[in-house]
Amino acid sequence: MTSATVLLPGQPLPSHLIAPPLPQCGPGCYELNGRILASVVGVPKRDGSVVSVMGREESGATPEVGSIVIGTISRLTTQQAHLTLTTSNDRPLPETSEEFQGVIRIGDIRLTERDKIKMGDCFRLGDLVKARVLSLGDARSYYLSTAANELGVMYAVSEAGNPLLPVSYQEMEDELTGRREKRKVAKPEGI
Repeated sequence: MTSATVLLPGQPLPSHLIAPPLPQCGPGCYELNGRILASVVGVPKRDGSVVSVMGREESGATPEVGSIVIGTISRLTTQQAHLTLTTSNDRPLPETSEEFQGVIRIGDIRLTERDKIKMGDCFRLGDLVKARVLSLGDARSYYLSTAANELGVMYAVSEAGNPLLPVSYQEMEDELTGRREKRKVAKPEGI
């Protein structure tokens, strides 16, 4: 876990940020039974003897061309996958009245075999996807690309409702049933 990891409420802060002696809790975190936990969705940081978790409202981050974003597939068509974006360059996006939206067009999924790509073989509703911002797009959406080995589906759930594990760049496997499903898989970290 790095200092740029996004934490959920109740998750402990990374050990390298809370090395003894135990630091003071700043905004966005609290101490419970000698452990420091996040109280908001955000990125942990340490400033001297104070640790805090910077939430969406403090982040001020907005996607720019070249940014790496993470989002959830919210709508699919035969030509596009629509995402609701949550982070940009490992920082949570600010909460606004309108969510940050992104679009992956069928030609921006892979670098090769673009004419053979089927959207349903790459993404499904609810998949968590890592992508790069190609352009600011139109007034509603950023144009995104997953055309790199490290980009694509990071987390998905099988049709049976079980978590899927990556087995190749084009398949994920249900860890309970062993059934495989097609996806445009992001290269797992550490491989």
